[in-house]
Amino acid sequence: MSTPIQNNRINELLVGRTGLQAPTPAPSNPAAKAEFSQILENRLKVSGHAQTRFASRNIEFGQAEWDRVLEGVERAAQKGAKESLVLVDDVALLVSVKNRTVITAVDKAHLKENVFTNIDSAVIV
Repeated sequence: MSTPIQNNRINELLVGRTGLQAPTPAPSNPAAKAEFSQILENRLKVSGHAQTRFASRNIEFGQAEWDRVLEGVERAAQKGAKESLVLVDDVALLVSVKNRTVITAVDKAHLKENVFTNIDSAVIV
C-alpha cells in the first residue's frame, strides 16, 4: 500500500515485516506477528477509506478478529458472493470478496439506522 496506515494496530499487523517502525511498542512475539501480517497482506487488503474508518471510530482488531474476518471472506467466496457484509462482534465490515478488500468499517455506535446497499451476502463470524 502506498498511503501510510493510520490505525496503529493495523499498522503493526501489515507493516511489521518491512522494517519500518510502527508507532506502537513492538509485539511480544515478533515472529508470529510478522507471519500473520504476511498472511493478511496476501489474502486481504484494507482500503484507505476503511483505514480512516478504523482510526476515526477507534476500531482495533487483533489477530483473532482478522482470522475471523478472513474465515468469513473465504466462506462468502465459496458461496459465490461478490460484496459481503461481514459482522464481527459489534463491528460491520463491508468487503469486496472478489477483490479481497475491506471497503469500510462501522462500529455499533454508528450502526443504528444505517442501510447497507449493493451487497449480495452477509456473514456473521
